[in-house]
Amino acid sequence: MSDEISNGAEQMAPRRYMARPKFCAFCAEKTLVIDYKQSDFLKKFITDDGKIRPRRQTGTCAKHQRELARAIKHARHIAILPYAGDIWFDGPRPHRTYTTPERQS
Repeated sequence: MSDEISNGAEQMAPRRYMARPKFCAFCAEKTLVIDYKQSDFLKKFITDDGKIRPRRQTGTCAKHQRELARAIKHARHIAILPYAGDIWFDGPRPHRTYTTPERQS
C-alpha cells in the first residue's frame, strides 16, 4: 500500500524561470532623478492603457513610487503624457454616433 501512495513533489513540473528579486532603481542608483519633463523615462512606468504600473511590477520602493505617480500625474496635466493609452477600434463606435435632428420649417 505504501507503494501506491507517492509524494506529490515527484510529479510536479520543474520551474520555468527563477524570479529575480526586485530592487528600487532609484535607491540603487542615486544619480537617477524623477522629473516630470522626462517623458521617455516616465513611459517605462506606464502600461499600454496609460495606467501607472504598480510597485510589484516596477520594483520601486514606496517613497519613489509616490514620487513617480506625482511626476506622471503632473506630466499628464500639462499634456506631456496622455491620460489614456492607444485605443483601438474596428469600425464605427455605435455609442458615439450622433445624428442631427431634422428641422421643421
